[in-house]
Amino acid sequence: MTMASDGADKALVLCSGGLDSTTLLARMVARYGREAVVALRISYGQRHSRELAAAEAVAAHYGVPLHTLDLASAFAQSDCSLLAHGQDPIPHGTYAEQGAEEGSAPVSTYVPFRNGLFLSAAASMALSLDCTVLCYGAHSDDVAGSAYPDCSLAFVEAMGRAIELGSGGALRLEAPFVALTKADIVAEGSRSGVPFELTWSCYEGADEPCGACATCLDRQRAFAANGMEDPAQKGRD
Repeated sequence: MTMASDGADKALVLCSGGLDSTTLLARMVARYGREAVVALRISYGQRHSRELAAAEAVAAHYGVPLHTLDLASAFAQSDCSLLAHGQDPIPHGTYAEQGAEEGSAPVSTYVPFRNGLFLSAAASMALSLDCTVLCYGAHSDDVAGSAYPDCSLAFVEAMGRAIELGSGGALRLEAPFVALTKADIVAEGSRSGVPFELTWSCYEGADEPCGACATCLDRQRAFAANGMEDPAQKGRD
């Protein structure tokens, strides 16, 4: 059961297929009703294109329309290790172990201004679909020092202001997890029955999570902090 929308708002949720955006989608469906929510997945040449299938499964679970944007050409000249054409392997270990700290350079999996482009393109689509709210699942662990500067509170606030100005006040940006941790998000998702088993986080382009990249490790810690086992890791040594 979902609650019907109590106003005229319609939300577009950036949906990567990961646990953060899936929990955000669940929150928006509960708030507005599935008839007033649409999901957006973005193909950008990512090595872990497995997440696109996860986004499709998640949208189907919640019964919301799923739209797709292809932005791969924007990153064709980048040598980021997260991209399928990148030459460097995905680094293993935590972001701290990769040298991410305040004032440091972004990590090798940082796609140049990816989230800025995502939010701009999503804002355009949201307006075309008569949405009034654009929802983004960045959280505090994403910043990890300077690992992903386009996930910081300052960035989100600046993009929110730009979207408001650029849309003539017709669209607002919501990033309700920006001050929360991934463990906080797992806790909320657990309470609201999020199908974590459908989600995908690993940066490797394999059929199973590697369990060693930074995003896998972050996910493991978030479930452990809640006394839970990650359903994506069940049955793995």
